Amino acid sequence: MFPTVREVLALDPVRHGAPRVVAGDEGLDRPVRWVHVAEVPDIATLLGGGELVLTTGIGLPGDDAGLRAFIGDLADVGVSGLVVELGRRYVSGVPRVMAAAAERRGLPLVELRRATPFVRITEAVHALIVDAQLTELRATEEIHQRFNDLSVEGADAAEVIRQAAELSGCPVVLENLSRQVLGYDPAGESAELLLDGWEQHSRRIRPAGRTAYDPDSGWLVTTVGARGQDWGRLLLRWPASGDVPSARAVEPTAGPPTRLTILIERAASTLALGRLIRRDAEGLERQIHRTLLTALLDHSRPVDEVGLRAKALGVVLDRRHLVGVMVRHRADDPAGEVGPEAGQARLRDLSEAVGQALREAKLTALTSAVDDHSVGALLALSDPAAEDRALSAFASALRRVRLDAGTGRPGPGAEPARAATSTDVSRPGADASRAALGADPSRAGFGEAVRAGVDGSRGAGPGAVIVAAGSGVSTLREARRSLVEARQIAEAARRDRRDLPIFRLPHVGLAGLLHLLRDEPRLQTFVERELGALLEYDARHPREQLLDTLRAYLEQGRNKSAGAAAAHLSRPAFYERLARIARILDVDLDSVEASLSLHVALLALEAVRTP
Repeated sequence: MFPTVREVLALDPVRHGAPRVVAGDEGLDRPVRWVHVAEVPDIATLLGGGELVLTTGIGLPGDDAGLRAFIGDLADVGVSGLVVELGRRYVSGVPRVMAAAAERRGLPLVELRRATPFVRITEAVHALIVDAQLTELRATEEIHQRFNDLSVEGADAAEVIRQAAELSGCPVVLENLSRQVLGYDPAGESAELLLDGWEQHSRRIRPAGRTAYDPDSGWLVTTVGARGQDWGRLLLRWPASGDVPSARAVEPTAGPPTRLTILIERAASTLALGRLIRRDAEGLERQIHRTLLTALLDHSRPVDEVGLRAKALGVVLDRRHLVGVMVRHRADDPAGEVGPEAGQARLRDLSEAVGQALREAKLTALTSAVDDHSVGALLALSDPAAEDRALSAFASALRRVRLDAGTGRPGPGAEPARAATSTDVSRPGADASRAALGADPSRAGFGEAVRAGVDGSRGAGPGAVIVAAGSGVSTLREARRSLVEARQIAEAARRDRRDLPIFRLPHVGLAGLLHLLRDEPRLQTFVERELGALLEYDARHPREQLLDTLRAYLEQGRNKSAGAAAAHLSRPAFYERLARIARILDVDLDSVEASLSLHVALLALEAVRTP
């Protein structure tokens, strides 16, 4: 935003002095932060860089070595240029030794061949600088206003990134803690080139600080997160062309303008705030429309209050054996169903089927839709020994209800029982929920939505459902753990093609759970802590790929001979690589505990990298 040396030379007061560039032409595009008049040789100690120095030369050294030292000191401190008025000390031109020294250091050296009042030059340049500062201030105000509007409007991440790229004119990338791209805007550049090999490239971007510029890579980086929980990084490439070396050649101390630092920080704050608002808004909606079950999941109400309100509904949760259950379709968008209305109708129908199955199995429970794809239930059993029997009865009843709905016949045992749904909490809330869904909750609609998936009500067909159950707990305070576990099992079971009436934790295994948790920042932090140093090494040495060596070693049960064969390496080479891995990660690969931790981290890394 500051004027350049070239622009200063074009000002009328400078042109009046008949300027002539005698050295350092390549530095004429350096920005001028200030103008300083000096007539002493040791002026460099008083400068901070970016100044245009004006002098008549009357106080400069008379020997060649002194002149070289004077030019060297100015270049070292980072001045923008040196302007010498002829006539007082130097008549026909500046000394050749001065011009040669300036040329070697790339320092613009300008002669004024006609006497010119320096005050007019300083006034003109400082006016440009003040105007540039005002322009910068206006740009900063626009940034604040733009992102304030985005926060108020609840803009999604894609819009925030687009606005950041538009305001800066630079490519912008949002990534998670595992260096996976969550969103980007190339700002008119090639997206393929921008994202090619992104993970390895990103691992080489290591700025110092929460918001900092990495001059080696040309990326301005800030951390994204709130409430002490970081979940990503926002990166802006400056200069936009990515030609960082040329930028450093113009000005060694150059970094992004202050407005870009403000912009990326405001964009990161908007992203973090938007994530919090969406989460809180969804929690509030569930409190109103999805009842006490979701309140347990979101911690949006005290547990004691949930127990009291559930008891008022006729569902006693105190002193009961509680089991969390989640029911969801295997496919989010099966063939033939397009648009949000179809998905909402399908979810509503599944919620009705779950409620009816609970009544048919004569089970007491809280139940409702808990997200866009799942219906949850919290079973309250008087006898812990009846857990397996109750779950089996529910799964069988659910299948019958869905089959009967598909043929248009009401399911047997449809008499009212003690299953509290979201529509049981309050009639106004229930009506509002149905209105928000925008569909007629008729039994005919229920039959139509399910009919296409009757043949696949179990198994892997498009209409198949998954019933998942968490571990039983003895207190309401532990109920959330059972519900969350059931949700995790249901998500992980979507990768399992087996036809099981009920999925429990032992069925999905570690890999399934890690795949489910792949978006969890704490899991990504664990991967970075365990494998980050090795991933950074591989990024710097792409031909070695020590991560594959570690994987072969661990997958072969720490059998080095088998690992060498699996990695297609000689045993000495394999052993040497293992020793290097141990040094990089600072671990003992012969330790069972350390190897187990690394193996889990590898599985988690695969889960993070797998869509």
